[in-house]
Amino acid sequence: MGRRKETNVSKILSFLEDSFENLPAPFETPYAYIRRFEQIPYKHYYDSVRQMKKRGIVEVYRKNQKKFIKLTHKGQLELLLRGIKADREQKWDGKWRIVMFDIPEASRSKRDLIRHLLKKQGFVRFQNSVFIGPYQLKRNVIQYLKVSHLIHYIRILRVDEVDDDRELLRRFKLKPSKR
Repeated sequence: MGRRKETNVSKILSFLEDSFENLPAPFETPYAYIRRFEQIPYKHYYDSVRQMKKRGIVEVYRKNQKKFIKLTHKGQLELLLRGIKADREQKWDGKWRIVMFDIPEASRSKRDLIRHLLKKQGFVRFQNSVFIGPYQLKRNVIQYLKVSHLIHYIRILRVDEVDDDRELLRRFKLKPSKR
């Protein structure tokens, strides 16, 4: 399976992430700054920036007759979320990680986001609002949960054993730990 083609929005977000320490830096136009790094046609770049502004992930503003571009809080969250993937190369320490959350029905989208995030990390549903996995959550996942304020809804446990974990061991392709 080939690598997914990177969109212009992804290229621009990656650029902003990589050069975040250098920003805000003045541009003649937002395009002039990035075109040195990515080969994005002029019109496509402006269409992408307009789309990103509409979604609220970047802000383009003027200061002293120059244009600046910066990530918004929502854009920073999206960057954190994009970088979250399961690390299948970890060595299992014999402990299970259980993530429990309790989110009111009024915040259903937050609940769906947490489920998506946990599945992306390789966790599986154990019960309705309980997920389990063999590896600890990555640092950027915890950072995302803190920045997005979702951490207030979550409890994370590390347990030594689960009664009858044969199905989990099979599902994660693990060998029983020596206890």
